[in-house]
Amino acid sequence: MKEGAIVTGIIEYNSAIYDADGIDIDDAKHYFTKNGSFDGYPNADEITTSNPQEFMEKPCDILIPSAKECALNRHNADKLQCKIIVEGANGPTTFNAETMLNKRGIIVVPDMLANGGGVTCSYFEWLKNLAHVAPGRMIKKYQEKKNI
Repeated sequence: MKEGAIVTGIIEYNSAIYDADGIDIDDAKHYFTKNGSFDGYPNADEITTSNPQEFMEKPCDILIPSAKECALNRHNADKLQCKIIVEGANGPTTFNAETMLNKRGIIVVPDMLANGGGVTCSYFEWLKNLAHVAPGRMIKKYQEKKNI
């Protein structure tokens, strides 16, 4: 809200809240941290604990999927009511979903642009895992090669 945007929905793994007039993010964060769920949250018009991902289908201008790969897929892409998707997670939109969204005129800002830091870190984690390198060893290997 500080910059003029209004957060209308927040989805967690076990619950979700929605209020078309806006949600106080600090209040919602405090409640979730204290209770481990949005169940019973008093400052939202709608709450769910049965299928939180359905709240991605609520009306909004910008949808920011920020947690789960393939969250937007062929099963829910036609139900989304947003104008823009800004990918905050790594690969939250499947190819089929993006094709469907593009046909509907919904702009998808890819993770490589919107979440470049996260994607870059994931790439290095992937390289490290491929080489079975323990944390900190990549820097040591780099320094060893640099001193050759």
